[in-house]
Amino acid sequence: MKKTALLCSGITVCMLLGGCGSSDSANTAPAGTTAAPETTQAPVTTEAVMTTNYGEMRDITIKELVGEMTAGWNLGNTLDAEGGETKWGNPRTTHEMIDFVAQSGFNVIRLPTTWGDKIDTDNGFKVSDEWMSRVKEVVDYAFDNDMYVILNTHHETSWIKPDERGVNDTLPEFTALWKQIAEEFEPYGDHLIFEGLNEPRIVGGKNEWSGGTAEGREAVNVLNNAFIETVRATGGNNAKRALLVTTYAAQITKKSLTELRIPEDDERIAVSLHAYTPYAFTYNVNEDWEIFEFDEETCTEELNRLMKYCEDFISERGVPVIITEFGSVSKSKPGETERNDAESEKWVAYYVGRAKEAGIPCVVWDNGYYKSGNELFGLLNRTALEWYRPGFIETFIKTAK
Repeated sequence: MKKTALLCSGITVCMLLGGCGSSDSANTAPAGTTAAPETTQAPVTTEAVMTTNYGEMRDITIKELVGEMTAGWNLGNTLDAEGGETKWGNPRTTHEMIDFVAQSGFNVIRLPTTWGDKIDTDNGFKVSDEWMSRVKEVVDYAFDNDMYVILNTHHETSWIKPDERGVNDTLPEFTALWKQIAEEFEPYGDHLIFEGLNEPRIVGGKNEWSGGTAEGREAVNVLNNAFIETVRATGGNNAKRALLVTTYAAQITKKSLTELRIPEDDERIAVSLHAYTPYAFTYNVNEDWEIFEFDEETCTEELNRLMKYCEDFISERGVPVIITEFGSVSKSKPGETERNDAESEKWVAYYVGRAKEAGIPCVVWDNGYYKSGNELFGLLNRTALEWYRPGFIETFIKTAK
């Protein structure tokens, strides 16, 4: 989960991690990797779902495949939690949980997954069998619901280094990881999509959230290409599987999109991008320029500019775009207790409606934290299986369809 440091029109303030509203970037900044848990219990299910519902690898274009995707949901702060699935306070994922998400109207689920701490660097970069089996189990929950699944590498900035010196050191482990993932999931049909990188960047580096440097952007191109070649080399369904590449830190800037290299001979590639826009509304920034109410006249300029960049990219390159992370925290004005959830419903209607015009499906970020924790992006009460913000969910799904 990352923060997009963007301000509404008319606000002129420069931020430590990003530019002013005049920047051409989605300028996403990282959420903390630790959070006060909303629930301390992590119920464990004893069910073992063995599925052969792999689906089929259809002979359709990447544009047609992306066109079938409507509303998406991120299982955030779970499989990506460093140290284990429940370490950041969310309960263990169950089949019933994914059933509920699907029955609510979502047909896409993104599974942010951290692999680095499950890799044996002294044994050919082998991924833990237990971890691979657990990830597969959750993928199967979604496949049982006929959902599209986006599986990625997440929170890997400690060892994936997109700069000239670090990229070559990164490649052996990175390609070994994707070879194992690709081989494990090769039988799955086209509803399984691989996303090679999540916001690749040098933490604290120059222009970290505004498109990076020329060196960084080139390093991301190298990593994207290594990901594609590694997956394709495993053959079978992976020869045609939809793959997602991204820009430096998944940012939406003219330069990062222009310099993004995509193989001309591979017609099964799409681009994953992030935008929490405008930042003054979507985050709890605790500054006098923070915005709690959504107003189309003043809060859509930045979003419209980013969508125009994406539209131009799609038109010029013929490659689809998926916004794999977006969202808005639930927050209250200083000294008040009432949340601005109703305003967020207005925001999501505009955001998703504008993305739909551009032909871009969106996947909302949900870290599970609504009552307490670090950044209240929580949407699903994963224990009670009910939505914390049902109006937001209803608006999102209705607009996306």
